[in-house]
Amino acid sequence: MKLFKTLALCCSVLLLLLSISGCQAPPDSKEASHTTNEVGKPLVKDLALNDEEATHTTYEVSKPLVKDLTLNDEYVCQIRAIQHIEIRSLEKGYLQNVLIDEGDAVHKGQLLFQIKPNVYQADVQKSEAEVELSKIELQNNQALVEKDIISSTEAAMSAAKLNKVKAELELAKTHLGFTEIRAPFDGLIGRFGDIRLGSLLEENQLLTTLSDMHRLWVYFNVPEAVYLDYMKNRQNGISQSVQLELANKEIYPEPGTIEAIQSDFNSTSGNIAFRAAFNNPHGLLRYGQTGTILWPKKVKQAVIVPQKSTFEILDKRFIYVVDKNGVIHEREVKVAGEEPNVYLVASGITADEMFLLERQNKLDKGDKISYKLIDPKIAIENIKLYAE
Repeated sequence: MKLFKTLALCCSVLLLLLSISGCQAPPDSKEASHTTNEVGKPLVKDLALNDEEATHTTYEVSKPLVKDLTLNDEYVCQIRAIQHIEIRSLEKGYLQNVLIDEGDAVHKGQLLFQIKPNVYQADVQKSEAEVELSKIELQNNQALVEKDIISSTEAAMSAAKLNKVKAELELAKTHLGFTEIRAPFDGLIGRFGDIRLGSLLEENQLLTTLSDMHRLWVYFNVPEAVYLDYMKNRQNGISQSVQLELANKEIYPEPGTIEAIQSDFNSTSGNIAFRAAFNNPHGLLRYGQTGTILWPKKVKQAVIVPQKSTFEILDKRFIYVVDKNGVIHEREVKVAGEEPNVYLVASGITADEMFLLERQNKLDKGDKISYKLIDPKIAIENIKLYAE
């Protein structure tokens, strides 16, 4: 009896479970489909909103600025003095006086160093005494010749001896003069050699250097194409002046003139050396300085785009060109030159084409945008103001 009650209870539970599961809709039923669509609706709505937002964003575009420019080719240069000499001792002796210091400006004939002159003064005095003695001897011999006591030959020998001791006197005075070392021209004193007051100087020992800084030579190397253009312009009577950019990036106020060209090209680099001369009225330039020669070059109808409008991929530069329908196209451009904040484009975009002023990461080629055209002059001016 108990067994039958247990079996009846189990059957009731089983029937209850089957009835509950039958009330639920299957996954492929209409109700299930309706539930799935309700869950997916918000995602589709969000994507539509994002597309609508991108469509209504207005991007700034511009066209290349086309104008005549004067650009500068840059060449590293070395500054040299027209007159730069070593001052050396011509006599041996102790250095008695040092009358200048390193870096002093001196004048022609100014006394710079003095070697102790005692020995050379004694030689001069000795030679002067010999000259006086020879004069007296010559006078006596001439008197004896007049009295026919000695022959005229002996008097001629006395005259020759007098000339000899006079020459020796001049030589002694020259050696004495070498003890005073004077500036041969106006200039600046360089670094002292291995000398100090009281040093024993050897003959031909280096004392210092002297440089004339009133006008300086500046040497720089240019490629063959630039040399040929220069020669063509010179034959047509067109003169060429250059500027000098100093190490602090400031432009030297005096213009330079090209005065000489080296005779041959460097076989390794293919360049040839030019020499320009610069006046130095205020003494700013010094021997041994370096700088950059700025060689002006006129470019007609240069095509200019902002640097920020371009981007680089694998050593190639690209720009986003926008057609009249607002569709973005990726275009490679060839850069002919670079100036602050802008590029000079040789090819890749024409003057009538529009480009995206500033690249947007969320945009790509093929996208269609709403755009606002900015005047090229205004676009370039805004870049300069932003950079400043």
